[in-house]
Amino acid sequence: MAMDGSIPPKSELALTQSLEQVRATLSGPKKKGTVRAWLVLNTTGQAQVFEAGKSDIMSRTGLPGRDLRSLDPVLSYPSSILGRERAIVINLENIKAIVTHNEVLLLNSRDPSVTPFIEELQKRLHFHYHSCHTQEADDEISNKNNIHESEDLKSRIGSSQRFSKRFSKFIDQDESIKMEDEVESKDGSEVLPFEFVALEACLEATCSRLDSEARTLEKEAHPALDKLTSSISTLNLERVRQIKSRLVAITGRVQKVRDELEHLLNDDGDMAEMYLTEKFQQSLENSSTSSINERDDMDDEEFQSAIDDRVAAEISSEVSESANDTRSAMVKNFDVKELEMLLEPYFVQIDGTLNTVSTKFTHTDS
Repeated sequence: MAMDGSIPPKSELALTQSLEQVRATLSGPKKKGTVRAWLVLNTTGQAQVFEAGKSDIMSRTGLPGRDLRSLDPVLSYPSSILGRERAIVINLENIKAIVTHNEVLLLNSRDPSVTPFIEELQKRLHFHYHSCHTQEADDEISNKNNIHESEDLKSRIGSSQRFSKRFSKFIDQDESIKMEDEVESKDGSEVLPFEFVALEACLEATCSRLDSEARTLEKEAHPALDKLTSSISTLNLERVRQIKSRLVAITGRVQKVRDELEHLLNDDGDMAEMYLTEKFQQSLENSSTSSINERDDMDDEEFQSAIDDRVAAEISSEVSESANDTRSAMVKNFDVKELEMLLEPYFVQIDGTLNTVSTKFTHTDS
């Protein structure tokens, strides 16, 4: 300190820095967006772990922040299945996932109770991948055969009039065969879209788990009720009370899953939103058609510039309300019978589980 009592400039600067350090220590570290580990399964079932913040996942899936909150393990959200423009948000018991048209993102993959589900999902996705490629190969062979048959038919017909009649007959026969093939595929051989394979795995794991818990509780309830009937004691009353408390809890969980499935089955619009692969393919086709039409009046440089502008515009429009309204109107035209047939068996299963726990609750209540 100087003779006159003033603080030298250097000492004053050091004191200021020390005070700032103390304030920073007391206030703690600056809060940043929470980064979590996500397990990503691709179309072949291969897994990869990556860390991402909320904004990264929103950008990757096109989901709003409120949908991601329903997956937060810290928060207690009831079971739900949400169909969105580019993803399905699945919060079913211990399964917290985001499904797109070509990948599954799992939030709590480190939970030991989720490990069996992940293994089963990987097997299903791997099988689905090979089934799709086998079907594509068969379709390609079939198309080549049809082309060869058509060309052979043309070469064997001399007159254009005779060719017209016989080729028309050939086309009719070919269409008839295709219709028969389509019927057969709908009977069970048709390959489901990627997102439905993942959704079904989630439903099966959840419904099976709840049903298993209900049956275990049922086995415990019978002897406890029998003992209480034969001897009313504090110990027997407490045991029945605990079982009743568990029954109330599992009944609520089962009821919520059942309500979600019932809601989906009663709303064609919500089911249509879940056709992610079909929406993605339509988007590609529409973009390709528009690009071809524009190129007729452009040189290569102008065309590329237009494509870049279109890509930027499409990305921007995905978050606009008017674009979402247009897409919603489009997907309502989808035939939702395929998804409806997938959901119904699980609704029946979970409804049966609800009846089981509800009956036992009535008995313990008496």
